[in-house]
Amino acid sequence: MASLSLRILDEILHDVDDYARQLHLSRAEYVRKALEQMNMTVAAQQRRTRLMETSLKVRMESMKVNSEFSACEDVPNT
Repeated sequence: MASLSLRILDEILHDVDDYARQLHLSRAEYVRKALEQMNMTVAAQQRRTRLMETSLKVRMESMKVNSEFSACEDVPNT
């Protein structure tokens, strides 16, 4: 397991210690869980963005196909 060193404001560290104590976690475990949660949040945002981009591409292609069908809709025997 790797280690990480960081500098944070005293106020944030105080909150971390308070919340960790309330949850019966060590400071390190609290920070690990916070980082894991942030990683999951970022991954979910990235999935959402990719899905939206793909959806837009599909929508644009669907509009193109719909316009092609619409153009031949009134033509007999097509």
